[in-house]
Amino acid sequence: MARPRDFDTDVVVERAMQAFWTLGYANTSPAALAEATGVGKGSLYNAFGSKRELFERALDRYDRLGAEFTAELLARPGTTRECLRAFLYDSVDSDLAQPIRRGCLAVNTAVELAGHDPDIARAVHRAVERTMAALEARIAQGVRNGDVPRSLDPRATAEYVMSTLAGLRVMARSYDAATLHRIVDTALAMLGSL
Repeated sequence: MARPRDFDTDVVVERAMQAFWTLGYANTSPAALAEATGVGKGSLYNAFGSKRELFERALDRYDRLGAEFTAELLARPGTTRECLRAFLYDSVDSDLAQPIRRGCLAVNTAVELAGHDPDIARAVHRAVERTMAALEARIAQGVRNGDVPRSLDPRATAEYVMSTLAGLRVMARSYDAATLHRIVDTALAMLGSL
């Protein structure tokens, strides 16, 4: 008979996500995962199968948390420009508030693994698409509300905002808030009367 688990799976996945986010996939050893999660290597592998499976769970958790963060910020009252500005500023500010500037786990994973790992590429694509869909919906709402010009395509604008966000998340690893906020303001100004 198997021993019952003496750990909370969600807590372990959260702690593993933090380790992968800080160290990257390749640099997160089984020993680092055991230390970060407080669960022995054998128990981790019994519960999750492999480092890869735990990483996939961590990436999925990051995606879900990111979707909640995005939805909450984009649902706030205000114009589309105000919501997008808050979304981009809060994304940057959350990166800068960390003791170690890690950027975005999805972006980091795309750079590290997606080019040679089709399964990871699909997982990152799903995460990015989920954020872009939320951005597109908010921009389309702005078109309906009249605070976004009808000439702006909601999907193309969401893609532009998403690529700006990805760049900001990389730059947040080495730039200051003033520079990053200026980039946000410039990107939104480039969208015209949005």
